[in-house]
Amino acid sequence: MITVRSGSDRGKANFGWLDSRHTFSFGNYYDPAHMGFGTLRVINEDKVTPSQGFSTHGHRDMEIISYVLSGELAHKDNIGNGSIIRPGDVQRMSAGTGILHSEYNASKTEPVHFLQIWVLPEHTGIEPGYEQTYFAPAEKQGRLRLVGSRDGRDGSVTIHQDLNLYAANLSAPETVTQAISPGRVAWVHVARGAVNLNGYDLTAGDGAAVSDEATLTLTGNGDDSEVLVFDMAA
Repeated sequence: MITVRSGSDRGKANFGWLDSRHTFSFGNYYDPAHMGFGTLRVINEDKVTPSQGFSTHGHRDMEIISYVLSGELAHKDNIGNGSIIRPGDVQRMSAGTGILHSEYNASKTEPVHFLQIWVLPEHTGIEPGYEQTYFAPAEKQGRLRLVGSRDGRDGSVTIHQDLNLYAANLSAPETVTQAISPGRVAWVHVARGAVNLNGYDLTAGDGAAVSDEATLTLTGNGDDSEVLVFDMAA
């Protein structure tokens, strides 16, 4: 079964410096029908104006993934990490017992466009941690590249949950498939462009909940599409 979550139906927040779309309930946007999916709790698509951003704030007991689509995002936290996150980078921050961090647009002239993803950890009280890995476009072109996993295999970042995160860049007519094992579900998020998922046409911002499907088949519907697949325990 596939249930499409249209990008146009997402929650919205615009503070001038931040234009955000919420796939699931977040902040002032609350919809009891969209509180998350499986262990996936947040997918926010954020656009931040030059030199602006999120001042220092705290998190606990959450796996937070930043995925930049364009521009540069500056990260700094109270456990000694500071970095610039660019397209191709996947950053994982484990909030665990508590962490303070800030995120700012690193550019004075260009906006930054990124996805903020929250995953519920497999247990509370994890030691706070940070990891950032770059995946070249060629690694994702026409294939699903594992970029996050519970065990950090194949060079992916480590997520403290039974969840596999894949990323793919697709240009028509490139097609990728992914088997979904019994007892598992998937969420598909189109970050850029347009794809066809098992007969459903999806465009940027759209998501799809997948259950009781043995295989996902994704085909690019344009010249430059990017899609994320979250494979997780039901």
